[in-house]
Amino acid sequence: MKRTEREKEFSHRVISRRGLLLGGLQLGVAGTLLWKLRDMQLNQAEQFHLLAEENRINLRLLPPVRGLIYDRNGVLLAGNEQNYRVVMKRDDAGDIDLVLARLARLIGLSDEDIERARRDMLRNRPFVPVTVAERLSWDEISSVAANAPALPGVTPEMGLSRYYPLYKDTAHVVGYVGPVSERDLEALEAPDPVLMIPRFQIGKSGVERMQDDVLRGRAGSQRVEVNAVGRVMRELDRVEGTPGGNLHLTIDAKLQNYALERLHGQSAAAVVIDVPTGDILALASGPSFDPNLFVRGISSPDFSALLDNDHRPLVNKTVQGLYPPGSTFKMVTALAALEDAATDGRETVFCPGHMDVAGNRFHCWRRGGHGRVGMVAALSQSCDVYFYEMAQRCGIDKINAMSARLGLGIRYDLPITSVSAGLNPTRDWKRRNRNAEWLIGDTVNASIGQGFVLATPLQLAVMTARLASNKAVLPRLLRDPLERAEREVASLDLRPEWLRLIRRGMFETVNDQRGTAYSSRVVSEGQVMAGKTGTSQVFSITRAEREAGIRRQEDLPWNRRNHALFVDYAPADDPRVAVAIVVEHGMGGSSAAAPIGRDITLAALNGGTVPPLSAYPAPQRNRIRAEQIELEERLRPPEALRVSRA
Repeated sequence: MKRTEREKEFSHRVISRRGLLLGGLQLGVAGTLLWKLRDMQLNQAEQFHLLAEENRINLRLLPPVRGLIYDRNGVLLAGNEQNYRVVMKRDDAGDIDLVLARLARLIGLSDEDIERARRDMLRNRPFVPVTVAERLSWDEISSVAANAPALPGVTPEMGLSRYYPLYKDTAHVVGYVGPVSERDLEALEAPDPVLMIPRFQIGKSGVERMQDDVLRGRAGSQRVEVNAVGRVMRELDRVEGTPGGNLHLTIDAKLQNYALERLHGQSAAAVVIDVPTGDILALASGPSFDPNLFVRGISSPDFSALLDNDHRPLVNKTVQGLYPPGSTFKMVTALAALEDAATDGRETVFCPGHMDVAGNRFHCWRRGGHGRVGMVAALSQSCDVYFYEMAQRCGIDKINAMSARLGLGIRYDLPITSVSAGLNPTRDWKRRNRNAEWLIGDTVNASIGQGFVLATPLQLAVMTARLASNKAVLPRLLRDPLERAEREVASLDLRPEWLRLIRRGMFETVNDQRGTAYSSRVVSEGQVMAGKTGTSQVFSITRAEREAGIRRQEDLPWNRRNHALFVDYAPADDPRVAVAIVVEHGMGGSSAAAPIGRDITLAALNGGTVPPLSAYPAPQRNRIRAEQIELEERLRPPEALRVSRA
C-alpha cells in the first residue's frame, strides 16, 4: 500500500531523531575514549611505562662468594672450589622424564638423583633452573655440552661449592654448610632474599652456622629480559655480589691434626689452650667425620653409619660432652677448703680406705687406704678420703663458689654450636630439679667430682689454665690476624701460698714416684708438666654381676666402664699450654688419658709435630717410637697444611 506524504514526513522525523541520538552517543563514547587516551599518554605515561618495563624485565639475585676460614697460621680450613654442574628448566625441557633419562646415561644419575630433580622441578615455577647434578668432571660436563641438541632445557654451568681440604680434622669446629631448608627459614624473622635461591647453602653447624651472617656475603643482581611466558631472552645488566668476610680461628691445624690422630680408635676429646691468651689451639673430638659428605648431600647409608656408631662421631665432645670430672675436680675442693680456712694445707688426714658419713660408707679408690696424707700428697696420690674430710669442713656452698671461679658451670660464648654449660650444682638446683634437699652425702660425692657435678673438656682446660696462671682465662676461638698486643686478663686473686700447694700437688702427680701419672712424666728440660688424673664412675658393678664373677672394669661391656680423664699444664715453671683429655669408658685416668695428654702437650710445645724421643723416659722410648711410627702414617702430610693466602 502506498504511503501518504504525511506518513513519509513522520517516518523521516523519527529516523532523523534516532540518527541524531545514536550519533550523539557515538560521539560521546569516542570523545571519552580520546580523552582517556590523552590522559594515559600524557598524564600517566611514566607510570604505564614502568609497569611495562617490570613485565618485560626480571631482576634475579646472584649468590655471593662465601668467605674463607683459616687457622691461626693461614692454613685454609674452609674454601670454595670450582663446581661443574648441570641445571634444567622444566618449561624448556618438555618431557622431563625423557630428558632426565638421557642425561642419566651421560653422567650416571642414580634413581634417587632423578627423583630429587623431578621433585624440585615440579615444586618450583617452570622457568626456574634446578640443579640436577653437581661436582661433575670435565669429561662429564663436556659430554653434556656436546649432546645439548638432545637435551632441551639442560644447561651446563660452572659455579663455586664449599670444600673442606682437611676433611675430618676440623669437622666439629668449622662445621659444614647445606641447602636452605624450610626449618631454616622459619627460624629467621626476616630471611635474607638470597636464601630463596634454589639450593643456596648456609651454615648448618660449627663456625659455619654461628658466623653465617659474616661468611655469607651480600647477593649480586642480574637484570634479564623475558618474554610473555617468563623465558629469558637476554641479559641486560649484572652486578656481582659482595663476597663474605674471611675468618681466622685460633686453632693450629697441625696440632689439631696430631691431637685427633692421637685419639684414633677412642671415643674421646682433647682441648689445648694457650695459657697467656686463652686461644684454643686444638679442639679435637674423636671419632670425627668428613663434612664434605654433607655439602654434597650425604647418602642414607653414610648418615645411618654415623648415627649408629656407638662412639658418636657427630657429637662435639669437647664442648657438648658432659662428664663427671672425677679427681680432676679435687683442686677445686682443696682451694675451697683453703679459702674457708678449713685447713692450712699442711695438716694431715688419716685414710684407712673409707669414710663413714651419715650412715653411708664412702670408699677411697685405694681399698687399703693411703695412711696419713697432707694436701700435696692427697692430690698427687689422689686420696679420696682427704677430700671427703675437707668437703665436710667447708660445705657445698664454698665448693660451688670456687668451682665457678675456676670456670666450671659456665657456658662460654664461642662461635660454635651446642656449647654446654655443664653443671655446678647448688642446694637450690637440687630443690628445683630433684624436689629434694641437699644432703651431706651429696657434698661428699661432689668433693671428688662425682654425684651431680658435670663438666665439659673445654671447661676442664679452662680450669687448668686458671690454676696455672691465677688469671680469669677466657677461651677464644676467633682472632684478628693483625692483632699484636696480648689481651689483658683479670686476676683470680687466689693467694700465692694456696696456689703453691695446688701446683706442687699437680707437679708431684706427674713427677713423684708415688704420683698417679708418674709413668706419663716428661724428662726433657723446659717441658716438664704438672697435671692431675681422674676416673669418673659411669655405672657401678651390681651385686648380681659380682656374684656372676664380674669384679673388674675390664669385665664390663665397653659402654659401662669408667671414663678416664687427665688435665695438665706445661712447662710447669712457666705455663704456656693447658690440656684436658677425656677418654670415654677408658677405665683409668693414669692408664688411658694421661699418656694421650703427655703426647699432645709435647706436640703443642713442639709446634704441633711428633714429640722428640728425648722427652720420654729412656725405658719407654722403644715402645713410644713404635707408637709414633704408626701415628706418623696417619698424620696429614706437611704439604696438605701449607699456608694459604689470607
